[in-house]
Amino acid sequence: MTDRSKSGLPPEKDERLSEWLSAYGDLINRTCVLILGDRMLAEDAAQETFIRAWKSMDKFKGDASPRTWLTRIAINVCRNVRRTAWFRRIDKRIAPEELPLSSPAEDRTLLLTVHQLPEKYKQVIILRYYHGLSLDETARVLGISRSAAHHRLQKALKQLRLDLDEGRDEHD
Repeated sequence: MTDRSKSGLPPEKDERLSEWLSAYGDLINRTCVLILGDRMLAEDAAQETFIRAWKSMDKFKGDASPRTWLTRIAINVCRNVRRTAWFRRIDKRIAPEELPLSSPAEDRTLLLTVHQLPEKYKQVIILRYYHGLSLDETARVLGISRSAAHHRLQKALKQLRLDLDEGRDEHD
């Protein structure tokens, strides 16, 4: 008898979860850091994301990609964390060195500016540009219409441009 069968976990669910953790674990964790602004909370939220995914795996029909489905779960987990009384009382400012860069070419100033956007704008920017989701996938993950996602994206980009231009003016 293998260790997996002793654990009581169905092997196919366990294998799929393992594949998803390997393929999307870092992406989900970085997303949670950007949304929550706290590495420890983000690790907990990412772990909760994969626990929920494992529990709901039978409901995954493949209408969306696993990445899109997991991202939606992560966004919902982060929303739940942000709703807690404890979270509303903590200092949510993130130090630039704490930002999760996916490559050395990424700009910490840009990520910090994205992190400071209002939540609905931050989410759409993260999904569209950080995850590379299409506008339709972004809308699906957020549970909003395509036009609402487009409108949020336009407002977010406008706000980002303003914030980044202000930052440049202060350093000149």
